[in-house]
Amino acid sequence: MSENRGGLYAVIPAGGSGTRLWPLSRAGHPKFLHPLTGTDASLLQATVSRLLPLADPAQVFVVTGVAHAAAVSRQLAAVPEENILVEPSPRDSCAAIALAAAVIARHDPEAVMGAFAADHLIADGERFIGVIEEAMAGARKGLLMTLGITPTRPETGYGYVQCGGPIGQGSALAVEEFKEKPSYEVAEGYVKSGNYLWNAGMFVWRVDVFLSELARQQPQLHAGISRIAQAWDSSAREEVLGEVWPLLPRISVDYAVMEGAAAVGRVGTVPGDFGWNDVGDFHTLGEVLASDSAGNVVVGKDAMATPGVILRDSENLVVVPNSGRLVAVLGVRDLIVVDTPDAVLVCPRDRAQEVKSIVDELKEKGENSYI
Repeated sequence: MSENRGGLYAVIPAGGSGTRLWPLSRAGHPKFLHPLTGTDASLLQATVSRLLPLADPAQVFVVTGVAHAAAVSRQLAAVPEENILVEPSPRDSCAAIALAAAVIARHDPEAVMGAFAADHLIADGERFIGVIEEAMAGARKGLLMTLGITPTRPETGYGYVQCGGPIGQGSALAVEEFKEKPSYEVAEGYVKSGNYLWNAGMFVWRVDVFLSELARQQPQLHAGISRIAQAWDSSAREEVLGEVWPLLPRISVDYAVMEGAAAVGRVGTVPGDFGWNDVGDFHTLGEVLASDSAGNVVVGKDAMATPGVILRDSENLVVVPNSGRLVAVLGVRDLIVVDTPDAVLVCPRDRAQEVKSIVDELKEKGENSYI
């Protein structure tokens, strides 16, 4: 194993098409492959970079779909090709994470593994690493750890974790229950109580502990993943993967494992306050990236410095020039303007969440070339 601070195996499930970031994010080129970080790095590249203090590239695994494997490999040249695990079809997060855990366990059964989304932004990388290190300490004791985010507002778009008492010496807490996305009133109560954290979907555990909990709660999924892992380093890999994968339950790791593990006292959390953002839509992107003096954000490489965008007498815009055409905007405010070679989106910033409904309509109409 390489010499780094933590010896963490970092697993990055890279799936989903980010429909609220349409028409920039598409099924064939999803949001994690785009440079939405305020730098030239894609969200995926930024995710791997921020984990380097704990997991060097040989210990990074990415689970992604057939359509994205080549692009992922190109963007992450330092990650060994055999660490790009290609799932034949999307089966939600539990199958993806379990596959990586089982592959890692073949070589290092007690390895500590972290699962991190490919498409989150983190402002304070150092603090983020500190929180992971605390979570690793809990994982070594046999707990399934989740990174909780200290809420900054009563958010209805996230799930929550309900915290119990402290575990050990640090800031780690027991998790009593995972809570679904709440109504505004319930979310307000959660934030006021100080007892709840946002569930960011980032986890740290020992692979043997996770796999035994998977076997306890999801025996069918565990059996299928075990079969695939046994064949992983053999010539039968593709055949077994093709046969078993489509039969695996389509379920998230939260539902499949974490909720049931919390119910029997096997889950801990470390509260984090490191400037976390899940870049769910263009309005959010506009809030986290640097703006000009009028509050306008232009997304993309050196976009403000090129003649590709002219903004006159306009405020609080999020403009995404992605077609090579000039985008000129005059006398408007609080809008999103996204220009791609085959589709243009214009909408008010406060309706950014609804962009997904356009994708749904395109699906209904069979206009798959735009999705």
